[in-house]
Amino acid sequence: MTNDLNLLSPLLQQVRACTICESSLPLGPRPVVSVHPQSKILVIGQAPGTKVHATGIPWNDPSGDQLRRWLDVDRETFYDSRLFGIMPMGFCYPGRGAGGDLPPRKECAPQWHILLRRQMPEVKLVLLIGSYAQAYYLKNRMKTLTETVRNFQAYLPMYFPLVHPSPRNRMWMRRNPWFEEEVIPVLRDRVQALLDNG
Repeated sequence: MTNDLNLLSPLLQQVRACTICESSLPLGPRPVVSVHPQSKILVIGQAPGTKVHATGIPWNDPSGDQLRRWLDVDRETFYDSRLFGIMPMGFCYPGRGAGGDLPPRKECAPQWHILLRRQMPEVKLVLLIGSYAQAYYLKNRMKTLTETVRNFQAYLPMYFPLVHPSPRNRMWMRRNPWFEEEVIPVLRDRVQALLDNG
């Protein structure tokens, strides 16, 4: 374990010192990532919002509250990086556009994801939250977000595609009641099995 941490710690220092897209970030760089060599479940979302940027704590906002409800885990469990690794598509707050936050910066994932994934050999489940994560990891296997999430079984056992838990997606949730009825119970079962067997 010490050797694993010895490899990961310098890499995380590099990630947290990253300034690749500094000139495009309205609040400046503040990479937000939380991973451990023992992480069992990897959460890949979009990019930090302003609340997460301010605190440096991933998913520390209403979207995170909803995600933890879906997973049926408390904050202590969720923030134990030996259980949940958290690595967004874009590590820094990208700024606002007309319809909400801008997309994640495209520099982060190619630069850092594969290097970080190599240091997390225990990951058994990757939650792909939102269309950016799904497009990057599923590539030509991805359909529309709704079709991809509805056909989540096709991407198991490693990948579990989910809609983003943002309050902005309440309308989507109302239009797609099958998500909470059919997808969330399977998600909870898989998460609990991994936590229990850890």
